Amino acid sequence: MVPTKVLMAAVAFTLAVGAAPAMGHHAFAAEFDADRPVKLTGKVTRMEWINPHAWIHMEVAKEDGSTEIWMVESGSPPSLFRRGFTKDSLMPGTEIVVDGFQAKDRSNKCAGRTVTYTNGERLFLGSSGTGAPRDSADPSEPPNR
Repeated sequence: MVPTKVLMAAVAFTLAVGAAPAMGHHAFAAEFDADRPVKLTGKVTRMEWINPHAWIHMEVAKEDGSTEIWMVESGSPPSLFRRGFTKDSLMPGTEIVVDGFQAKDRSNKCAGRTVTYTNGERLFLGSSGTGAPRDSADPSEPPNR
């Protein structure tokens, strides 16, 4: 038999751990709008190689000549490295075009799908299977039918 105090301590521990807020991974549709595609052209100002998503910060020129800073959410650093990125791929000053989907709150934040360099090289940024639109950007994704 398990002593009552040990059993009560185990139950209390289980309840305390279960009551802690869970840090889950958000689905694409929770934060981004599949009906608001964006194409951003500009220069990288900073790259954050952090989990669970790497972030590209870029300066984008507006039609009136002013600029604005955008944050582009991408896949995790390991997934980007598997797709051909290196730590030197997105250094400050690198000119890129990002295709993605704007945040639902209309802020200057988007979920990136692809990045295209000035030489035409294109790399996949996003993740599939999280509610992101199936747009053939992910080379590992089966074609749309």
